[in-house]
Amino acid sequence: MLAKFDFRKKPTDWQINPDGWCEGATYLPSPNYGPRPAAIDISLIVVHNISLPAGQFGGGYIQDLFLNRLNCELHPSFSELRELKVSSHFVILRDGALLQCVSTLERAWHAGLSTFEGRSGCNDFSIGIELEGTDDLAFEPQQYQTLATLCEVLLQRFPIAHIVGHNEIAPGRKTDPGPCFDWAHLQDLLRT
Repeated sequence: MLAKFDFRKKPTDWQINPDGWCEGATYLPSPNYGPRPAAIDISLIVVHNISLPAGQFGGGYIQDLFLNRLNCELHPSFSELRELKVSSHFVILRDGALLQCVSTLERAWHAGLSTFEGRSGCNDFSIGIELEGTDDLAFEPQQYQTLATLCEVLLQRFPIAHIVGHNEIAPGRKTDPGPCFDWAHLQDLLRT
């Protein structure tokens, strides 16, 4: 977990536009979102990992899941995803490519049952970022660079006080981004 930011900002041409979309991302609008509660501050970033099938990368299955077009006949593990309606604001692929599925002004369906510092329903006040990966495999350097750049852009736009893992807001239920996620490296990138 990273808390209370006082990092110098690196210049970037990315920004969050007035509609909540990041200029610099590829847009893949998901139907799986809803409105945030009125007058709520976006104060949390939640880092996740995802791979479909588990441990396999590429193939576009993550995007298909978030767009409700995953063919659940393609792999046995997909059958449990048949009725699932989920999304995340952002997805960072193994090569560092940034996808955006939900406007940051809307409530993406990424955290599920969750609590942070006594507040439940983290989807209401957080931005979800999925890294293509698994708990037990190192993430790619280009993923960290994209994540750090995106976090800086989000920190400039919203009153974000914490960056946490999914495991921290749903302990016992979720383990991602996992022990291979290098929090110290992310913090170093945010400070340089």
